[in-house]
Amino acid sequence: MAAAAARLSGSENRLVSLPLSRIRELFVQYLATYSYKHGRGKEKRALTYSDLSHTAEESETFQFLADILPKKILASKYLKMLEREQRDGEVEEDDDDDDDDDDSDKEEESEEEDAES
Repeated sequence: MAAAAARLSGSENRLVSLPLSRIRELFVQYLATYSYKHGRGKEKRALTYSDLSHTAEESETFQFLADILPKKILASKYLKMLEREQRDGEVEEDDDDDDDDDDSDKEEESEEEDAES
């Protein structure tokens, strides 16, 4: 079948791609309609990005779009989240470093004892 597809002429190739473009068009239309009906778009009589991102998060059908259509957040909230994550990461690293320091202290003490002996 792949060999037959490779032998298609230019005009035949366009005919093969038409159904795919139609499928994409129908998918986008369905996503927009679903988002409009289940979002706040009805109130404003407009489809918004928030409607699309909410649909991607809440609908199992469109769950795969959640990374592509994330919810919008303010830059200030995002920066606070980053700071919090960095602080949490530093606390965990400090805990790990304390364990390493204890091990190195023990090694130094045993080396000093060996040197004194």
